[in-house]
Amino acid sequence: MIASVAGQVTAIAPYGAVIEVGGVGILTHCTPATLATLRVGEEARLATSLVVREESLTLFGFATADERTVFELLQTASGVGPKLALAMLAVHSPNALRVAVAAADLKALTQVPGIGQKGAQRIVLELKDRLGTPDEVVDAALNGGRRVAAWRDQVHSGLVGLGYSSKDADEAIAVIEPEAGDDPQIAVLLKSALRSLSSAR
Repeated sequence: MIASVAGQVTAIAPYGAVIEVGGVGILTHCTPATLATLRVGEEARLATSLVVREESLTLFGFATADERTVFELLQTASGVGPKLALAMLAVHSPNALRVAVAAADLKALTQVPGIGQKGAQRIVLELKDRLGTPDEVVDAALNGGRRVAAWRDQVHSGLVGLGYSSKDADEAIAVIEPEAGDDPQIAVLLKSALRSLSSAR
């Protein structure tokens, strides 16, 4: 496996960049965010993932190792190939994808071209225990009120994405609010909200 490439950027296109390594120009397919960090004529280092097919060898490049890790994990879901995984990272950051999957935010996932409602449900089901816990560093730096608002918004989006009304979501959030505490866990709170809604019916 080619884990990374480092060299001078010789060309940039909408779909990727060419990096010269040892006199060889290597095409790496990248997200727009990664391409934005590159400049022709400057040195660059990208974390990479090599996708091997019978008819081709395609190298994908990422600004961070975390992006590469998420790119590879996304492909473990049924129906998600390298192109769709790259599209997902073009629309959402790695942490935004973790949040969307943990909160079952189907609306966020269907913002990615090529992902419909059923595809989003399948991704949530298959990846909820694989992508890892959403990064809480930013939330931890916020004051209490904004932190509470953050988890409430995420759980609300997740419930609405699963087909519940906004009113039902608000009522469920009111029920589970005492469970949130100082360190709200989105996945746990979402499950509690779903249990609350099921028992109310």
